[in-house]
Amino acid sequence: MTIAHTLTNQMPMARVRLARTLAAGLLALGLAPVLGPQEAGAAQEASASTVHLTAGERATLDLQVGPVPAGSARALIEAPASLRFDADRTVRVGPRLPAKVLRVVADLGQRVEAGEVLAWLDSVALGKAKARYLSAAARFEAATAEHDREKRLAAEQISSEAEKLAAHAAFIEARAALDAAREELRLYGLSLDAIAAIEAGGDRPLSRYPLTSPQAGMVQARDAVPGQTLRPDDTPFLVVDTRVLWVVAEVYEKDIPRIAPGQRIDFTGRAVGGRLVAGTVDWVSASLDETTRTVRVRGHLDNSGGRLRDGQFGTARLHTEAAARTALMPVDAVQTLDGQPVVFVPGDTPDAFRAQPVSLGAEAHGRVEIRRGLDPGDRAVLVGAFALKSALTAAGRSAAHSH
Repeated sequence: MTIAHTLTNQMPMARVRLARTLAAGLLALGLAPVLGPQEAGAAQEASASTVHLTAGERATLDLQVGPVPAGSARALIEAPASLRFDADRTVRVGPRLPAKVLRVVADLGQRVEAGEVLAWLDSVALGKAKARYLSAAARFEAATAEHDREKRLAAEQISSEAEKLAAHAAFIEARAALDAAREELRLYGLSLDAIAAIEAGGDRPLSRYPLTSPQAGMVQARDAVPGQTLRPDDTPFLVVDTRVLWVVAEVYEKDIPRIAPGQRIDFTGRAVGGRLVAGTVDWVSASLDETTRTVRVRGHLDNSGGRLRDGQFGTARLHTEAAARTALMPVDAVQTLDGQPVVFVPGDTPDAFRAQPVSLGAEAHGRVEIRRGLDPGDRAVLVGAFALKSALTAAGRSAAHSH
């Protein structure tokens, strides 16, 4: 492994930056850097605490770098949790009238857009409804022409008032029949544009129609095959927008007074490799489970990356003190070098990680407070710190043997 190394103690970063700046300037002039004792010591300490990784080494290590969250170890509540599809982003799709499946277009796992065809169906009932619509449209057209004709003749005093009123009544009746036929088709799920496009004698039978998805998402269930007869209460397709999932935690009764909607909730477990997925509490049940004496707490999680799955189990961590401003790190992200707790932070170059000495506070539920050396929002290595420590110490031993 190609690693620049040596162990370190805590150092004033201002002196480190000054030492690096002076060295870079002298090298640019072709001169060897001549530093005072403090600047030289600071530069040596900076190098000693930094590990450099090649692109291949970085790809091998499972590192997660991100902003350090704020919180309090004492304010954390842990509870078993599971992931569920967001019911508000889940739709079951089926016909609104008896139909036979002609062809299935969408398969399991396929992403579809709103309005995209899932299957082509054939319905005798729909064909009859379309025929009634066409008949009503034809009668309305004829009644409209007769109504306009009688109005014109009445204005010229050629037709009687009774004939004019009769034509008007026929016109009103034909319009009502057309509206009723149109509304029947809308009840069957046809849009106004689709209704307007209905025509007799076309290439496509009147009984043929597409079953479409009302929302964008992924096809999670498909219980339809060609030739299958579907009833109006059948829903052979399940389309889910998986970009947001629910996390449902089972919280003990004693902890409920500390929980409220709007608080942060994290989900972690083997399913996500120990990483934390942050979300927000949006519901606390008013009902207590009589057997487990727990209350369900629900939050929503961002799943735009698609790593989370419905039904996965893990642990929920609820942050009950939203105003806490102490940096809060996973215990495994804090390592010890020369008896000093450190966390790894990005260095001055993309391939570098520096061991930053810190002062620790309270620890609970696998999280530890960072009192000094790191602030909330600073970027740090949240997962993979032990691998960086191993690389750093191995390089230090190698350098010691080379002298």
